[in-house]
Amino acid sequence: MSQAKTGDVVRVHYTGKLEDGTKFDSSEGREPLQFQVGGGQIIPGLEKQVEGMEVGEKSTVTVPAEEAYGPRDERQVQTVPRDALPADLDLRIGASLQATTQDGRQIPLTVVEVDDMQVTVDANHPLAGHDLVFDVELVEIVGTEPGPAFG
Repeated sequence: MSQAKTGDVVRVHYTGKLEDGTKFDSSEGREPLQFQVGGGQIIPGLEKQVEGMEVGEKSTVTVPAEEAYGPRDERQVQTVPRDALPADLDLRIGASLQATTQDGRQIPLTVVEVDDMQVTVDANHPLAGHDLVFDVELVEIVGTEPGPAFG
């Protein structure tokens, strides 16, 4: 059996849970997730787990927040006057909004508090600050992506 190594394109089935068992994502009922090991396409802690696995191998790994979506940063929570936002925005708690920075980057925001005068939004990833538990199965090693040509 061959093992997944850096540069390999692999397909995995996974289920992601919080430490309390709450499921937040899964490939169940879908195609396996495909990515290149070492390509930075998935969270680092999960990518490290897949490296060295054999096809058909199953594993459970706890990925610390630092190797997932990072620690929660309370500076990413901002309160803005309600009248500074367009009147037609969905401002229910849990609603997703997008802000554009001065340099044109898009920042996803989640509404966390609303009253008649102001809206509080959170730019942290919803899983920031959480250690994550993944059940993962290496389904297939598809191949190796060619590296850059040198000449």
